[in-house]
Amino acid sequence: MANVELIKKELENIKYPGFAKSIVEFGFVKDIQVDGTNCSISLDITSTAPEVEAQLRKEITACLSAIGINVTLNFNKPKEQVQASNSVSGKNIAPQIKKVVMVSSGKGGVGKSTTTVNLAVAAAMQGKRVGILDADIYGPNIPRMMGLQGKEVEIVGDKAKPLNAYGVDVMSMGMLMEEGQALIWRGAMIMKAIQQLLRDILWEELDILFIDMPPGTGDAQLTLAQSVPVSAGINVTTPQHVALDDSRRSLDMFKKLHIPVAGIVENMSGFICPSCNVESDIFGMGTCEELATQYNTQVLANLPIEPAIREGGDSGKPVVYFQPESVSAKRYMIAADKLIQFLASIDDNISNSAIQPIMPAGVSACSTEGQKIKAEHEAAAQKAKSGQSCGTGCGCH
Repeated sequence: MANVELIKKELENIKYPGFAKSIVEFGFVKDIQVDGTNCSISLDITSTAPEVEAQLRKEITACLSAIGINVTLNFNKPKEQVQASNSVSGKNIAPQIKKVVMVSSGKGGVGKSTTTVNLAVAAAMQGKRVGILDADIYGPNIPRMMGLQGKEVEIVGDKAKPLNAYGVDVMSMGMLMEEGQALIWRGAMIMKAIQQLLRDILWEELDILFIDMPPGTGDAQLTLAQSVPVSAGINVTTPQHVALDDSRRSLDMFKKLHIPVAGIVENMSGFICPSCNVESDIFGMGTCEELATQYNTQVLANLPIEPAIREGGDSGKPVVYFQPESVSAKRYMIAADKLIQFLASIDDNISNSAIQPIMPAGVSACSTEGQKIKAEHEAAAQKAKSGQSCGTGCGCH
């Protein structure tokens, strides 16, 4: 004869998708009603993803059917977030993510991925639900830096489930291809891949998603900004003036894409001797202050060259997590705190409508029809700017 205790004991075998704990341990089972061999179970779950509910339905039904119990399941889920853009022409293909942070650089080799990893782990250590998307398609280093190299990605339904390390959900192209395999792709394929990494990955509700971008100001950056409203941009650079020249281009890109700049990270700013702990100026220090003032932003951190950072990146053990007392770890924690405060000041209804493409498929911007569309778009934008209706019914006036 079925009873509540028997059913609850069986449910202890059902793990919540992606976790080692059962739905009973999490306290998700709220009510069990038994009538002979029939029972009704009410569950509160934390995910809006339909794949999570589908997996739980399948496993619970199979578990209780094995002991002759017919079950009716009632799920109570958080209300699914609507599109974060407040414009009919804006776009957001990952509305379950509250804040998207684009970590970019004008050139490669300045420590962008290292900065992404340690800022993300630092934010998670401060209680935020955090993810990393490695959008550096040609050079995906995040799996190694997060200790996830060689780990297989789980497929749930028709979506891939991010791996988790140090409290951070992680997805990278490097997890979906063979180690050492080169991707020789044109820009259109890169654009499609970035959209898929946002849309076809089983991202949970996140407070912050850090996106490690390829260096430069190309297709990947534009595609990302048009696909989701980016809450903040971070520019990573080194103190040399040659690197700062490229940083200006990166910061100008943020401006043209209407992305608020959270700040600049000056990497390799001084060298900390592992023997005496004295910090020496070898590449220059503090050169980003003038750049930050020029672009009306802040310097999030001046990070030194410290052997612990390199060792942590190579071994998959982020310095901020494994050596929290090091100089670099403390500066990463301060930078993460500054970023969190900046994000709290950003409007949740940030829109990317202004940077959406206006040309229909197959219409060249240089053609007569393209020129006409462009002129109409500019006239509508001018009307909206002056407080008049643009005539599309979007409510901009």
